[in-house]
Amino acid sequence: MENSLHHHSARHCFSDLERESVYRAIFSRRDVRGEFTSQPVCPQVLSRILMAAHYAPSVGFMQPWNFIIVRSQETKKKVHALFAQAHEEAAGMFEGEARETYRKLKLEGILESPINICITCDRDRAGPVVIGRTHIKTMDLYSSVCAVQNLWLAARAEGLGLGWVSILDQARLKDVLAIPGRVVPVAYLCLGHVTHFHDRPELQAAGWLPRLPLGDVVDFEAFDQGADDSFARDLLDHVRADQLRIEGAGPEGGFLAAE
Repeated sequence: MENSLHHHSARHCFSDLERESVYRAIFSRRDVRGEFTSQPVCPQVLSRILMAAHYAPSVGFMQPWNFIIVRSQETKKKVHALFAQAHEEAAGMFEGEARETYRKLKLEGILESPINICITCDRDRAGPVVIGRTHIKTMDLYSSVCAVQNLWLAARAEGLGLGWVSILDQARLKDVLAIPGRVVPVAYLCLGHVTHFHDRPELQAAGWLPRLPLGDVVDFEAFDQGADDSFARDLLDHVRADQLRIEGAGPEGGFLAAE
C-alpha cells in the first residue's frame, strides 16, 4: 500500500528542474520600484502573465477580478499625484529616524514602468450568495489577491519586475480610473523590464524590518502553541536549515540543492 501511495505521489510531482523553477520565482520575486527600464512589454508576454492571474483560485469560482491596463502617461501622472499626496500624509505618521528613512525610500515606479495594471474585485459578480463567501465576506477580496500573486510570480518567471503601490487613496483612484461603486481596487501594480533584481527585499536590506525566522511563526494545534514530538522537532530542524540556506545562498542559490 505504501509503495502504491508513493507511486501516485511521484506521478503528480514536478521534476526537480520544474520544482526548482517554481521555488526560484518565489524566492527571487521582488517588489520593484526604481529599477524599471523604458523597454516595452510585448503583448505576447503580457498575455501570458494576465492568463496566469486569471487562472488564480477564486471563492465560488466567481472570478471577481478585472485588469485595467494603464499605458497613457497622462493617466499615470494622475495616479502619481495621488501617490505623492498619500506619501506625504504617510510620512507624518512616522516619527524621528523612521520618518527620515521613510522619506528616502523609493516606493513606486508609476511613471517609469511602461505598464501599470489595476486589479479590481467586483463583489457582486456572482450575486449576493456565493459558495464559500457565506460566512467570510472578504473571501472575494482574498481571491483577487491570489490573482495578484499569480501575476507577480509569472512576471518574475518572464524576467519582468513588478511593484505594488499601496500608498494611494482608494476613493480618488476609483475616480481616476472610472471604477464603479461596487468594485474595489485591490492592487495598483507597476510592470516592466528591469536593470536588475535585488538579492534581498529593499526594506530588509535597508534595515526597516528583519526577515522573521519561519520557526518563530509555525504553531501546532493552536495559536502560539509549540510541540515536542518527533514530527515537530524534525519539521523545525528542516525549517531552520532551509531558511539558513536561502538567506546564505541568495535567491538564485537553489532551494532543492541540499535534498
